[in-house]
Amino acid sequence: MSWTHRRRWTSAVLCGVSLALAATACSSGKEADSAANGPQHQTGAVSLVYAQKQGDQEYFIGEAEGAKAKAKELGIDLKVVNLGNDANKAVTEVNNAINQKASGVIVVVPDPSVGPQVAQLTKTGGVALLTSDDQVCTTGPDPSKCAKDQLVPRVGFSGTQMGTEVGRRAGEDFKKAGWKPEETAIVDAWKQDVTVCTDRVEANKKAFREAAGVDVKVIDVGTDNTPSDAQNKISATVAGNRSVKNWIVMGCNDENVSGGVAAIQNSGYAADNVLGVGLGAYLACKEWRGGKPTGFKAALFINGKDVGALAVQTIYDYLKNGKAMPAEAFAPTTMVDSGSWQQAGVTCS
Repeated sequence: MSWTHRRRWTSAVLCGVSLALAATACSSGKEADSAANGPQHQTGAVSLVYAQKQGDQEYFIGEAEGAKAKAKELGIDLKVVNLGNDANKAVTEVNNAINQKASGVIVVVPDPSVGPQVAQLTKTGGVALLTSDDQVCTTGPDPSKCAKDQLVPRVGFSGTQMGTEVGRRAGEDFKKAGWKPEETAIVDAWKQDVTVCTDRVEANKKAFREAAGVDVKVIDVGTDNTPSDAQNKISATVAGNRSVKNWIVMGCNDENVSGGVAAIQNSGYAADNVLGVGLGAYLACKEWRGGKPTGFKAALFINGKDVGALAVQTIYDYLKNGKAMPAEAFAPTTMVDSGSWQQAGVTCS
């Protein structure tokens, strides 16, 4: 890849203002200057590597499908790699992509601590870098402490927006249920070193208070974002709070809410005394499909296919057309429940 491409990549990384999907050049003016001078674009075929954490999770399976469909449409040679939860594999696969002369890499890192290494490798190798879902900082291991102009461009969802929708729905349903605040507790569960998860949780707490109009006790639970770990951790939380009559469960994703609802119901609480609002809907729908009473009352549908397709389109536009990658680009979301998930198009496999 030419020096001009690497310069455009650097400029995209340093563009720290949150932009809409149709965003154009950074305010620094470098992208505008390049465009005005007629930047060189990649003339040959585009080859991409999409390296995902937890690639066997329903959401990421959908993301890969969306990416593959868009790649086929655009004539892109796309390789999808499942990183599992192995942060070291992320570094290895990025190195492999560089050695194989890939045009660009889209990555969902298992751990943000490898972000700076991944960013440096792609920059040195002259390979375009875009993240999807989770943020990556070019200068430090913790994106939450990273200057905005040091975050790698990202495609996914707005953590604040999603958390707000989850908290608002939980607050509204709490009011409809007529539960007393003093008899109720909220469990918020998430992997606490993942910035986008923290954004979601902070937003759901604020939105819940605004929608409910009262304060309810909140118990924060750290998990690894899997159903099994959430179930284990929240079981212990419930055991230590037996005076609570009604439970509200929120968190980073469907996994945390699914595990939390299971933990609470297995502890002897009826489904009517549990109010879980998930984020993803890919696990919630399995509860609703069975038709049995469940504390999993609603979920925000986030379609991985939309993110995968948007990520491929975004990096393709950059490589082929010189269009600056926006600091952030977001796919749409929809709140669903047991009566609306099928109509909304949730895939439940």
